[in-house]
Amino acid sequence: MATLTSAQAALDLVARLRTSFDSGHTRSREWRRNQLLALRRMITENERDIEAALMADLGKPAVESQITEIGFVLGEIDHTLKHFAGWMKPQRVRVPAALIPASARVVPEPLGVALIIAPWNYPFQLALAPLIGALAAGCAVVVKPSEISGATSNLLARLVADYLDTSAVAVVEGAAAETGWLLEARWDHILYTGNERVARIIAQAAAKHLTPTTLELGGKSPTFVDDTTDMAAAATRIAWGKFVNAGQTCVAPDYVLVTPSARADLERELVGAVSRMFGTEPSKSKSYARIINESHFERLSALLGSGRNILGGKPDKKTRYFPPTVLADESADSAVMKDEIFGPILPMIEVVDHREAIAFITARPKPLALYVFSESAEVRRDFMNQTSSGALGFNVPLAHMSVHDLPFGGVGMSGSGAYHGKRSFDIFSHAKAVLSKPLRPETLGVIFPPYSRRKASLVTGALRKLS
Repeated sequence: MATLTSAQAALDLVARLRTSFDSGHTRSREWRRNQLLALRRMITENERDIEAALMADLGKPAVESQITEIGFVLGEIDHTLKHFAGWMKPQRVRVPAALIPASARVVPEPLGVALIIAPWNYPFQLALAPLIGALAAGCAVVVKPSEISGATSNLLARLVADYLDTSAVAVVEGAAAETGWLLEARWDHILYTGNERVARIIAQAAAKHLTPTTLELGGKSPTFVDDTTDMAAAATRIAWGKFVNAGQTCVAPDYVLVTPSARADLERELVGAVSRMFGTEPSKSKSYARIINESHFERLSALLGSGRNILGGKPDKKTRYFPPTVLADESADSAVMKDEIFGPILPMIEVVDHREAIAFITARPKPLALYVFSESAEVRRDFMNQTSSGALGFNVPLAHMSVHDLPFGGVGMSGSGAYHGKRSFDIFSHAKAVLSKPLRPETLGVIFPPYSRRKASLVTGALRKLS
């Protein structure tokens, strides 16, 4: 692990990793494969410790940790191990007839030294999933976990130092000061997952060196429900998507827009779904997580007091337990509708139909995810064509993240860039254009001066034709 004491220490760390990268040490397919295999071994040999760290930070049940963090990362590693050799291969492209004889190809090359800044809500998954892509691309990497999830941060720092190549991979622990020092260095790519406020700081720092960034942010991800859906099944999936990790999920359903004919049934089924998952006293459930810290607990508590409470209970500050809460008849102007909730509170707003729902959504910043529960082909088509979001899920929340070949990322205020699967490899790679043309025979004479109309006609005609 790397401990920083100053901005100069951060610069020295990055310089050390850049020396390793510049030596060509990380470029070979063997190095990349070995690092991915070592990362896999690191996880499988330490699963119980990882579960314990996530329990300490978030009260996360072991099974939930396996599903949403450990298993997710292992699946991403296995997918990458299977395909990255193919991703590394140059891709031939056709050339215009005017350039024949010639060959052209796109050659992926590692960008260099990358910085990954991870959040606290899925502190294991969101630190390591981007790292997989960076390693597969052949980059040197610094991972900066969140200090808020301190147990997981400390474990990652120790394990990465034990299992991975420390000449090219480092974990830096710490808080805002350490992040600030790291941002003073020149990076070849920065991937940040978190909130919009910090993203602006990172984008400003990156602009000094024209460093490309991938910003995975959040926002209020809406859910629409009408009476054509199977309400019991829809409510169960919405409740799961909302209350997994105690609602601390960037792509969780943030609020529900429901039609009048579906409202009463949805309310009833949500109450039933929560009872089936967590019992009548969720505080005693071994399947329900806790709020990360007292500050976030207080923030969530301040959002209560509006709407009609159809599901809830008494929060417990001492244990950081915050009950699954559903607020019906919510106002669009209430506090709970202003910012991303990032907790187990689900407000519901009644809309006349899907057109009003679409108007409501498009009047606000583009969300990271949007979920639609409707069997109407027209409704689905209109949401597909008339809304913009990082992802669109029909009849299921969150699950799009587990599809390796689907991009995970936002649009507009919910983020820029995307990763997972090959896109993780791509964001840490440069697609280098390579053209090769022999000096003989000389076929380029028609483009050399002196110019003539006849030359122009010949060249433009040939450029339109591919070999």
